[in-house]
Amino acid sequence: MNLRKEREGELAMFFEVLLWGLFPIITVPSYKNVSPLISLEISTIFTVIFFGIIISARKKWHEVFNTSVYKDVFFATIFIISFYLFYYFALKYTSVGNASIVALSETFFSYLVFNVWKKEYIPKKHILGAIFMIMGALIILLPNIKAFNIGDILVLLAAAVAPFGNFLQRKARSKISSESIMFLRGCIGSIMILVFILVFNVKTSIYEIRSSMLFLLINGILIFGLSKIFWLEAIHRINVAKASALGASAPLVTLFFAWMFLKSALTSWQFLSLIPVFLGIYLLSRNNAKH
Repeated sequence: MNLRKEREGELAMFFEVLLWGLFPIITVPSYKNVSPLISLEISTIFTVIFFGIIISARKKWHEVFNTSVYKDVFFATIFIISFYLFYYFALKYTSVGNASIVALSETFFSYLVFNVWKKEYIPKKHILGAIFMIMGALIILLPNIKAFNIGDILVLLAAAVAPFGNFLQRKARSKISSESIMFLRGCIGSIMILVFILVFNVKTSIYEIRSSMLFLLINGILIFGLSKIFWLEAIHRINVAKASALGASAPLVTLFFAWMFLKSALTSWQFLSLIPVFLGIYLLSRNNAKH
């Protein structure tokens, strides 16, 4: 794989992790006034509007009507929306710390899908780097873990389905741009979520939505929008298992934002976690010619 392309993918993951680290901090406060399904639906609608504007500005509407990608995007959306539904509901029943720990299993599932099933080559140093990244996140989170519960099981299910969506998204990315994929995904996803809202008869009010509007807007544009552009660009350039391993540093970013915005002091365990995290980043950034 081209070294420059590899570096671009790593840089995209850096920005994706920065934004995704905000996800629990932004999402949980929105639950004070609206249900997870309503929060997810409105955030997704903001995502569609955001990417519609970008597509218009870049004159890429022809990509949206490229029917050859519809099948991949449709099934990718089913997996990705399933991921968000599981994760959104999980945050109702488990702590952010528990969810972050269990979500690390996505790296394991990614290796199963892309390296065992699809036979993609992964250097041993990258596998070791992934282990160090997971160790770092576990050092941060394990001291505060609560009992395993239904929320943790939902996060585990989310982690299991995500690699299949990523596989299909990467196929679509070889034909159309990331913003076009996200627009199509948002359109399909918002319809799916609306069906769930109607089936479960979820109710809300304009006042409740308005009180959470800032969180929903940030989620829709930054978390579901811009951060997923970086993710798609990353997995277009590097293998998904490596991207998932680099993403294991997201809990560290979450803790940093918690310290910055919520005045939550860092512990000695969190400082200790920096050692394996930096070792993991170093190993994952060392590239082989064979990929």
